[in-house]
Amino acid sequence: MKFILKYPLAVFLILTFVFFGILQCQTDQKPIVNDLTDVKKEIFKNNTEFLRQTKEMMSLVSKDADNKVLQEKFQQLRKTYKKMEWAVEYFLPNTARFMNGPALPEIEMEEHTEIEPEGLQVIEEMIYPYEKQNKDELTRILKKLTNKSNTIKANFLVITISKDQVFDALRQQIFRISSLGIAGFDTPISGTFLEEIPFALDGVKKTLEQISTENSQQKSLKQIVSEIAKANGILKKNSNKNTFNYIDFIPNHLNKISSLLLQFKKEENIPDVNVTSALNRNASTFYSKNAFNPNAFVPGKEFEMSPEKVTLGKQLFSDKILSNNNSRSCATCHIAVKAFTDGLEKSMSLDNVALPRNTPSLNYSAFQHGQFWDMRKDDLEGQSSDVITNKEEMHGDMNMIIAKINKDNQYQKDFAKIFKTKKAEVWQLQNVLASYIRSLATFSSDFDDYMRGNDSAMTAKQKKGFNLFVGKAQCAICHFVPLFNGTVPPTYNKTEQEVLGVAENASNRKIDRDLGRGKFHETVAFLQNSFKTPTLRNISKTAPYMHNGGYKTLKEVMNFYNKGGGKGLGLAVENQTLSDSQLNLTEKEIDEIIDFMSALNDK
Repeated sequence: MKFILKYPLAVFLILTFVFFGILQCQTDQKPIVNDLTDVKKEIFKNNTEFLRQTKEMMSLVSKDADNKVLQEKFQQLRKTYKKMEWAVEYFLPNTARFMNGPALPEIEMEEHTEIEPEGLQVIEEMIYPYEKQNKDELTRILKKLTNKSNTIKANFLVITISKDQVFDALRQQIFRISSLGIAGFDTPISGTFLEEIPFALDGVKKTLEQISTENSQQKSLKQIVSEIAKANGILKKNSNKNTFNYIDFIPNHLNKISSLLLQFKKEENIPDVNVTSALNRNASTFYSKNAFNPNAFVPGKEFEMSPEKVTLGKQLFSDKILSNNNSRSCATCHIAVKAFTDGLEKSMSLDNVALPRNTPSLNYSAFQHGQFWDMRKDDLEGQSSDVITNKEEMHGDMNMIIAKINKDNQYQKDFAKIFKTKKAEVWQLQNVLASYIRSLATFSSDFDDYMRGNDSAMTAKQKKGFNLFVGKAQCAICHFVPLFNGTVPPTYNKTEQEVLGVAENASNRKIDRDLGRGKFHETVAFLQNSFKTPTLRNISKTAPYMHNGGYKTLKEVMNFYNKGGGKGLGLAVENQTLSDSQLNLTEKEIDEIIDFMSALNDK
């Protein structure tokens, strides 16, 4: 205090020097972007345009505009949505579901009720082609769409978004494009998805530019902008879904963009969003080794995998101690060389009597919400106990089995070492078995090698088959790459079921009467005769096919799909979710698709 009174000018000069010195140090540092106002402004801008175009389309409908005009306006509307899709899907997923979700009812499983579909895909069904008797219904759906647009505005006015969330949303969008977008999941009738992808990519590019600093602008961002320009150039040259070269475009363009995004993240020092994700945060592409996190599908943290759990689960999987009379193990019906199926049309009971359904593969079942063909169990823990206690399959008693395990010195030691308990418990037995099954997803196929950069891993015929699989045959609309099952990317929060109209056998004369998931939801018409969409990985090892094993070869399966499923074949399937339109695949094209599917076999 005395110093200040005696030397006031000196103190002032010293403080001034320190202040400007600190300020200079701060300005020498690279700026940090915390203000995401521009990002929100761009969302509002696109949403305002979306609302305007929706109202314009309503006006055209009221004036009885012709089919071509309505379709052109609708395509413009979809492209505008694609610019902001990354934000709506991430921050407002429920709104997104009713703006651009499948034209199928949303099911409230606990209440056993259906919620009617709405949004862009419903509109697509109504205007390809447009029939004037649907004028009032189309107007009603468009009006609902304006309400959803207003919801976007209201929500983004009040929610706070952070840079790490925005980056996570953009990364998810690239993965969405690489799976749903590239397959035409949300344009199943018009097939205009290749025309829309540039708008989705531009939405990513614009937002990256808004959140970038000098750290990335001359490095990864510059490369990302260049790669997006290259990708868009290819898409603009050829937007024909039947001739597009998907097998080249995905690894050489989309995978490069997703890889560069991780570099951008590192340069910008963006932290991970602290939520469990099915896609590992350090996965540069869908096809990176260990890209998928099986722990995202476990019931709780204590159920997470470990090498010790996998080893113990493998041993118990082959131990007949799990059955009532020590006559059968899990491995009896799930044979490793057959991709953990049994090769029989129907599973066989303990008394050697055929059961109602075919034994499904356990490979990649870790990445599904819903086990068994009818999805009656949520997870693999529930699946294991259901089989063990089923009187026709293993007829075991979980408490009796645990008692036997606790009398075995080695098993007791193994469980104690893993779970730190004196005695094994039922949930622990379920968990080690489930952990072993989760380990069966190895992602070691020729297809994976090709997507990781080995151009010689697939034959020319297999490459043609993949292009057909994604394009003309529309297989990837239900079997989403890269898991090739019905768990919906990029969040993987839901596994879909489908109604295909499967017949009793490949003669396709009589419908199979198995209610599937509908057995547990009798009042929900949409779920009757529906079954989980399984993975196609290792599919050539798992004959015979379908839930009833009625199709002996993949050729028979492909002929069924080629004709438009059960409904296309003339069977009565009012709630079929598979399109009943014929695919018009030639014999040669079918053979190429089947050859491609052999590239999905793990080594």
